Amino acid sequence: MIDVATLSVIRRWALREQLSIREIARRTGLSRNTIRKYLRSGDQEPTYAKRASKSRLDPFAE
Repeated sequence: MIDVATLSVIRRWALREQLSIREIARRTGLSRNTIRKYLRSGDQEPTYAKRASKSRLDPFAE
């Protein structure tokens, strides 16, 4: 999974600068399929799985 900053750079290069998917892949080091997947996803932000482990501060959260 890529971070939000990388996703915004990919979108900027594709939409504003009209770079090809191949060139974006070269610049980022990601595969062309990954670049294509994130460009097709639209305006969705990447989702992250919720943390499964408990924190040491949970008893003090209240």
